[in-house]
Amino acid sequence: MTRSETIAKDLLSIKAVFFSPDQPFTWASGIHSPIYCDNRLTLSDVKVREDVETGLAELVKENYPDAEILMGTSTAGIAHAAITGYKLGLPMGYVRTGSKDHGRKNQIEGKLEKGQKTVVVEDLISTAGSCVDVVNVLREAGADVLGIVSIVTYGMDKAENRLAENHVKNISLTDFDTIARCAAEEGYIKESDVEKVIAFRNHPDDESWMKK
Repeated sequence: MTRSETIAKDLLSIKAVFFSPDQPFTWASGIHSPIYCDNRLTLSDVKVREDVETGLAELVKENYPDAEILMGTSTAGIAHAAITGYKLGLPMGYVRTGSKDHGRKNQIEGKLEKGQKTVVVEDLISTAGSCVDVVNVLREAGADVLGIVSIVTYGMDKAENRLAENHVKNISLTDFDTIARCAAEEGYIKESDVEKVIAFRNHPDDESWMKK
């Protein structure tokens, strides 16, 4: 079994991935989605947490061997950056969605040196907006951002284009297609629903997938 399949089955086993093709979830953007992924649940299962954090550490070593610090996205990436940093013996910090309105008014928490080779840790990449914002905040602060590691990517064109436009590399433990395939194999969804969820992933603004 591949690492991607292991993580996909881990997420399914703890019900971190919810499928509802007939009664879609509504995102903040108004998009109707047949899938909802809550990777925070990985922190509450010891085995799955170990698989995820070991996997993230391996991704950093394999793809960013020169990394000097990890920076988590707020808030979902913070715990993963902390645990992965511990495994790798690397310092970590995190980036707030905005600057604090008190104290030192930090947006970046933790000690970050100019030129420091930095890897961003994210839990889920859907449209990639929030993680690209984090990368740009770090770059403005002088960090040398090597790229991102994440647990799941939906692989949407919008995200891929946004990452490319900002010259950002992302490596994920698993992806939308693998999760959908494993979900069908494990009986979480019907084989007929796989076509629906893949059609959504390919064209999230086109709700014709609901009629498939």
